[in-house]
Amino acid sequence: MLTYTIRRLVLSVPTLLFIALVIFMLLQLAPGDPMAQVPLTVPPEVKAKMREALGLGQPAYIQFWKWLVQMFWIEPQVFIDYLTQRSFLFSWLPDTHFYTACGPEVQGACDLRVISWQTRSPVMDIVVQRLPQTLWVVGMAYVVGVLIALPIGIYSAYRQYSVFDQAGTFITMIGFSIPPFFTGPLLIVLFSVKLGWLPFIYDTTHVVNSWESFVYQIKQMIMPVMVLALQTTAQISRFMRASMLDNLNQDYVRTARAKGLGEAVVVMVHVLRNSMIPVVTVIALLVPGIFGGAIITEVIFSVNGIGQLLITALFANDLPMVMTLTFIFAFLIVLFNLIADVLYGILDPRVRYD
Repeated sequence: MLTYTIRRLVLSVPTLLFIALVIFMLLQLAPGDPMAQVPLTVPPEVKAKMREALGLGQPAYIQFWKWLVQMFWIEPQVFIDYLTQRSFLFSWLPDTHFYTACGPEVQGACDLRVISWQTRSPVMDIVVQRLPQTLWVVGMAYVVGVLIALPIGIYSAYRQYSVFDQAGTFITMIGFSIPPFFTGPLLIVLFSVKLGWLPFIYDTTHVVNSWESFVYQIKQMIMPVMVLALQTTAQISRFMRASMLDNLNQDYVRTARAKGLGEAVVVMVHVLRNSMIPVVTVIALLVPGIFGGAIITEVIFSVNGIGQLLITALFANDLPMVMTLTFIFAFLIVLFNLIADVLYGILDPRVRYD
């Protein structure tokens, strides 16, 4: 298993590099100019210097190589310096000074980070600021979706063709069919406009310091979490139901019942463990997908996360920001594919990768 994991990690590097190259080439071919948002009052010679400072006048392969160096060499140095200097867990380590910021007071060599063309700030600093909002909403939606989907799938399979099973099938089909860009506005019209129960704008500056502020935080999270959790619940519950039905008809289940084991032990121990083998794979592989759904959901509910940041960067033709965010999404896909394969081998003793 260890050899397989190392091999997959090594093979993921050229995969991610190829994805980054494809994204870079597509963005190079896209219409638009990053300097289009500069006010018309700025003189042309100043615009030319700004283009030169952003590296827009350089050949495409030079821009791509600089982005690779900044992303894979300079940004890790910044992260290590942060861990040893300001983080709570690793501040006891000796301070490191791998990264040297460029500036008028710096003499000699310095390191230039990935800079956003739109905000003129380091891309990773903006991503780190936005990431907690996305992780909070997406993580809560995924936990809620999994916790709801598993019991529904188990009970639907055990009570096949019952009223509960048919109702669950109907609801999951709705979850499969309705996209987030329809579900979000529908919930806003129903719960915010008509009933006035929930706020339709997610306040990312809200601070929880009392019971009332905690209640408000729960209220403003309900709708975006519901939108993201609906599709997750629908997919996982259907996989759970199908896997349970497949295992309930196996010979070992009849043998366990013939030995006098209780129905709860047969279903919740023997059948459930074998049924979870393909479902765990689906759960792991759906994590990158829910981040994709969060892009639309964050725009609808004004969640100040990385999904909304990606949409803003696309409209502004901010190449470094778009490349960094898409690379993060690609990294999540590769990572959770690896996690799914490893979990599959752990749960099923018959699977051997080495």
